[in-house]
Amino acid sequence: MGSSLFRTKNVEQSIRDTEEPEHALKKSLSALDLTVFGVGVIIGTGIFVLTGQVAKNNAGPAVALAFVAAGVVCALAALCYAEFASTVPVAGSAYTFSYASLGELPAWIIGWDLVLEFALGTAVVAVGWSGYMRSLLDNAGWHLPGYLSGRDGAHGFGFDILAALLVLVLTAILVLGMKLSARITSLVVAIKVAVVLIVIIAGAFFVQSRNYHPFIPPAQPVPAGASLKAPLVQLMFGWAPANFGVMGIFTAASVVFFAFIGFDIVATAAEETRNPQRDVPRGILGSLIICTVLYVAVSIVVTGMQNYTQLSVDAPLADAFKSIGHPWYAGVISFGAAIGLTTVCLILLLGQTRVFFAMSRDGLLPRFFSRVHPRFRTPHRPTILLGVIIAIVAGFTSLSELAELVNIGTLFAFVVVAISVIILRKTRPDLPRAFRTPWVPVVPIVSVCATLWLMLNLPAETWLRFAIWMVIGFAVYFLYGRSHSRLAHPEQPSEPEPAPPIS
Repeated sequence: MGSSLFRTKNVEQSIRDTEEPEHALKKSLSALDLTVFGVGVIIGTGIFVLTGQVAKNNAGPAVALAFVAAGVVCALAALCYAEFASTVPVAGSAYTFSYASLGELPAWIIGWDLVLEFALGTAVVAVGWSGYMRSLLDNAGWHLPGYLSGRDGAHGFGFDILAALLVLVLTAILVLGMKLSARITSLVVAIKVAVVLIVIIAGAFFVQSRNYHPFIPPAQPVPAGASLKAPLVQLMFGWAPANFGVMGIFTAASVVFFAFIGFDIVATAAEETRNPQRDVPRGILGSLIICTVLYVAVSIVVTGMQNYTQLSVDAPLADAFKSIGHPWYAGVISFGAAIGLTTVCLILLLGQTRVFFAMSRDGLLPRFFSRVHPRFRTPHRPTILLGVIIAIVAGFTSLSELAELVNIGTLFAFVVVAISVIILRKTRPDLPRAFRTPWVPVVPIVSVCATLWLMLNLPAETWLRFAIWMVIGFAVYFLYGRSHSRLAHPEQPSEPEPAPPIS
């Protein structure tokens, strides 16, 4: 039994599975498409919201250094992802990579967790987008009734119709094809990046040097507390995150790190890329570099426009322009945020469906969901199923209940991918690697240490939710996945052969 839990699916078999006609995805993406996907999912609530929060509470103007630190941690993970994605160009990202190196049970754990993270992440973004849209509609004089905005306390019922509709529309787009998704994403990302550039260029004219003093405010330690809300590192070691000072920068990095999460979703589209060995590493690293530069530039400009102690936590970019008497820019930023969140939602949904599809194709989930659409060559069944479920979750769940989601699963995936690079270098040195992570094993080990440090800074209740979801996952695996895995029945064909035609 122990050996079966860690049976690996070799790289050659993974690639052969992508060539089965009924389970083959259409290859239509280029390096530019992948870079746009990466930028589209990374630039979202992080750049529009987190800048003010961490500047005001943790780092002051040095929030730019926090973005740099978080970007470095992501870059270490990105180098590992790039090697794996070029070596194993198969849908599923970290799930597929761990299946080829660590074994079936670790792969299941990663896949199970990513499905949850992407699903709730999509719901969070959809609810946030709905809030922006209701604000814009209110400004235009159109007011949705409370029971259709998810906040009708008087009748005890509320359904966020805008959030649910957004998820359903994006689900239809993903079913119709990746190229259509890429074109829509390119258009929306162009608008979003233009808004960010407006903030940087226009805001630069209103920067006042006195707002940068002190650049690193004096440290103000936060009293330690023993509550579930406290970071795990505080409960384990008694160390409390610092407000300001040098340590405040690292505390801020733990927060703004989640503004970068999304570049790994580029790897889930490897199977639908025309030249994955070349284009996937370019897409992963290119999107991360672009977003890091934009994040640093925006944080420098915003903290220069308005003193960090006065920055808004909810909408720091828009409110910074309001504070200097330019509400028009604030309106443009709010519009850009609302438009931009659609791509975040789209790409999170894309990543989730591809992980689910890959797990289904391997037999760990029902194979019914691994059939692609005969015309569009997309995994329409899991896309429709998950889209409907997420639409319902987004419609009935308030933002305050969803907002506590922290992407512990993605951090866990970073750790697994870094370890997998080292293992696969040892077990399969013969594999062709179009991109090679430099300084192995040093870079993967440093990536693991940096990621674990950020995980320890997550609230203890996040770890508790993570553990509960994992227990459910173990039950599903041992009751269904282990016995239905294709590796458990190697003698059987992947699909029943069709009966010969009657002559």
